[in-house]
Amino acid sequence: MLAVLLVLVAQHPGHDMPMSMPMNPGVLGIPDARAGSGTAWLPDSSPMHAAHVSAGKWTLMVHGIVAPLYDTQGGPRGDDQFSVINWGMLTARRPFGGGQIALRVMASADPWTVGPRGYPLLLQSGESYKGAPLVDRQHPHDLWIELAALWQRPLAPNLAASLYAAAVGEPAVGPPAFQHRPSAQSDPFAPLGHHWQDATHTTYGAVTAGIFSRALKIEASAFNGREPDAQRTDFDFRKIDSYSVRVAANRGGRWSLSAWYAYLDSPEELHPGESIHRYGAAVLTSQGSLNAGLVWGANGIRHSLLAEGDVEVLRGHHVFTRVEYVRKSAEELGVAPGDYDLGSLVLGYVKDWGTFSLGTRGAIGFIPPSLDASYGSRTPVGVAVYGRWRPR
Repeated sequence: MLAVLLVLVAQHPGHDMPMSMPMNPGVLGIPDARAGSGTAWLPDSSPMHAAHVSAGKWTLMVHGIVAPLYDTQGGPRGDDQFSVINWGMLTARRPFGGGQIALRVMASADPWTVGPRGYPLLLQSGESYKGAPLVDRQHPHDLWIELAALWQRPLAPNLAASLYAAAVGEPAVGPPAFQHRPSAQSDPFAPLGHHWQDATHTTYGAVTAGIFSRALKIEASAFNGREPDAQRTDFDFRKIDSYSVRVAANRGGRWSLSAWYAYLDSPEELHPGESIHRYGAAVLTSQGSLNAGLVWGANGIRHSLLAEGDVEVLRGHHVFTRVEYVRKSAEELGVAPGDYDLGSLVLGYVKDWGTFSLGTRGAIGFIPPSLDASYGSRTPVGVAVYGRWRPR
């Protein structure tokens, strides 16, 4: 599936479209650039890196990345690994039922090119492998990330309704997933607060209903709250047992704000008797050469905060950063009982040559004295170098 998507992209060059030139305005005249992951909104002025092809009444959009990288994480809990992070997405859209329908397929070869344990990333946590929590590693994508349909229909000149149904997809929880945020476009790594913010972007069973105007959207979801298991190529279906609500507002074309609440029933395979309340808010902006985001997310009493940005300082030269705080439990870090306040600073640089780029990122963690012996330093360091291929 991924290979087919990449061939389609290679045959049809992509476009980085400004707000004033939407590729194909959707329902209520809302531009394509606003569409984030699932049903989440981005600023209207967000850059688009995708190929568009017309086929009769259908408009096809293909986008994705292939990022070969070498990652080395220092200290006694570090590791090094060569991986190829990748995903590809096909959206097919056409008029339907007095509105518009979009069919989506998103897939990744990460189960083979990254491996079942994921890639090394100090202070990262979330999901499990062979019955144990993944610690200091980021889990890979599943083979299937999205198999979904989104139908939107106008109800009045500035009012429309939407229905999203996904065998695999994203409920109305969190900001757009980090892979889809322009503020994170140059960094292939997941944030340390991923499982406090946008980890529900791969959910096996979700239905979302919403009502929206050109500036405001209110939506609610019912979904399967269990995270994917360590078998990355199967379908982890379960009963619909969780729910969420999200409000989003877009202002002036360059800003998108959102806030959400979710109840996740038994999300962790290793703790089937525990459920969580997840909530948060985000502010995203796209200001020409600058894309930035501020995200707060919480699981119960444990909070996270993320600030990230990407700026094109010269044509084809991007500098990016990510600053994070997150509180994690002893189990999430594999250390002595207690809660731990962690920080991280990421700085990176990417040079673009059309569809291909080369980049590097460095990260420094900030940990409490009680973890010094485990990590060999209060400021553990990780470095990665990588290439990236994506539509222009």
